[in-house]
Amino acid sequence: QVQLVESGGGLVQPGGSLRLSCVASGPTIDYYAIAWFRQAPGKEREGISCISGSDEKIYYADSVKGRFTISADSAENTVYLQMDSLKPEDTAVYYCATDSRGLPFVALGWRENEYDVWGQGTQVTVSS
Repeated sequence: QVQLVESGGGLVQPGGSLRLSCVASGPTIDYYAIAWFRQAPGKEREGISCISGSDEKIYYADSVKGRFTISADSAENTVYLQMDSLKPEDTAVYYCATDSRGLPFVALGWRENEYDVWGQGTQVTVSS
């Protein structure tokens, strides 16, 4: 069973950058869709990016398109989320998640209940 651990969160000023990491233990990430979600205070969890190993495709929500970049390092079994031009509204707890069945993103979408493995989350705060 794959397990996920996020890191890289912190406090950053508006316009700044952070890179989040999601390290997977167990099976290689090449066969899985690894997604990033975030949850801001008082708001529902939002899917923002996914790298789908089985069909080698990348997806972004409109809210982060053009500012965030997802990538994967198979040798490190790690998925990264490079976040640039950060805004105060990006403040949230960021989670990575995957589906242990190995389905591609086209079958999962941004539906939380399709993802059965979650990391513990990492806090990102964008503030001056």
